[in-house]
Amino acid sequence: MFIDTAKIHVKAGDGGNGKVSFHREKYVAAGGPDGGDGGAGGNVIFIADANIATLLDFRYKRKYIAQNGEHGGSARCSGKGGENLIIKVPVGTIIKDDATGLVLADLTEINEKKVIAKGGRGGKGNQHFATPTRQIPNFAQSGDFGKEYELRLELKVLADVGLVGFPNVGKSTLLSIITAAKPKIADYHFTTLEPNLGVVFVDEENSFVIADIPGLIEGAHEGVGLGHEFLKHVERTRLLVHIIDMSGIEGRNPYDDFITINNELVKYNEKLAGRKQIVVANKMDITDAETELELFKQQLEENGYTDIEIFEISAATKKGIKELVRAISQRLKDIPYTPLYNPEDIETKVYTAEVEKPFTVFVEDDKYCVEGNKVLKIVNSTNFNDYESLQYFQRALKALGVIEALTELGIQEGDTVKIYDLEFDFIL
Repeated sequence: MFIDTAKIHVKAGDGGNGKVSFHREKYVAAGGPDGGDGGAGGNVIFIADANIATLLDFRYKRKYIAQNGEHGGSARCSGKGGENLIIKVPVGTIIKDDATGLVLADLTEINEKKVIAKGGRGGKGNQHFATPTRQIPNFAQSGDFGKEYELRLELKVLADVGLVGFPNVGKSTLLSIITAAKPKIADYHFTTLEPNLGVVFVDEENSFVIADIPGLIEGAHEGVGLGHEFLKHVERTRLLVHIIDMSGIEGRNPYDDFITINNELVKYNEKLAGRKQIVVANKMDITDAETELELFKQQLEENGYTDIEIFEISAATKKGIKELVRAISQRLKDIPYTPLYNPEDIETKVYTAEVEKPFTVFVEDDKYCVEGNKVLKIVNSTNFNDYESLQYFQRALKALGVIEALTELGIQEGDTVKIYDLEFDFIL
């Protein structure tokens, strides 16, 4: 079974908390602060593995969480960083933020790596908060939270050549002849329900990968007949080989088939219109095929398709197969790989996806509520039994813009502020 999409949840490790500690030594009455820093959380890293062919495993395990960083220790000892979580995916996997649809990574090469979710930074120990006026800081910084995403994985077949055409025109038969692939072949529509890949060896220095793309029908760009699932496998091919049945036994017109398939490709993605394409006239061993071919060529010329290359073959008798393979190999030498979107846009999209609001404020049950990871970090870093730590708490909220936001919301002195489990009266 070919699984080409999956949805998973990933979370990077949280950073460890900084330590509140003071130096203790015999004959030293009052040692200074020596709390160590917390370790960084582990990253979530994806790697393209040539030994994995599908996304099937992600249907059974959908949560992936990296290790948290250890908390800081006494005597300026820093906590150990969390181990990175390595997730192996097939070569050709596209990783998207499911919430926004933004592309986070496009792993097209073997062993290519990408950090998708960064681990949180470790919090600073109280040694960093000592000043000439604050010599006994009784608080430390908590670690940052690791990034987390709902991800959508998409595996698109990485092939040099894509065989396209209506169902039952001979694509699977051709693939089985020119490669070692053994697709299921039968005389009915939608025989192929998943792409079949094969490697064509032309000679010692030339080979290419060819994919039998499942048959298309009119309306495929709108999802008719599983069209979306089929069409996305065409995107990465460098050359399209359009197979057309010239026998007429299906009761269809070859030229109409040619126009219909190309319209579906253009409607799905306009850039597909620029793909180099050659036409293969199949079933030329059937009576009246020559007549149909001549009419087809005439209609192409009348409608401005003057640069279309046509190769005559019979997949059943193998006539014209060698000439077709050599022609495909030759055309590929002049066609570089061109992605459908700009690779330069990927990093920009990643940074966009990383942006998050530092906090939100709202009123609920007559309480002014404040939420957000940065606010929660300030709360976790505060020792509410220590005066200096409370001063740090107030300054941090003001610097973050929380006090200003509450004022704009209409808070009055004495009103209740709620930050998660913490409640206190607002004082100007």
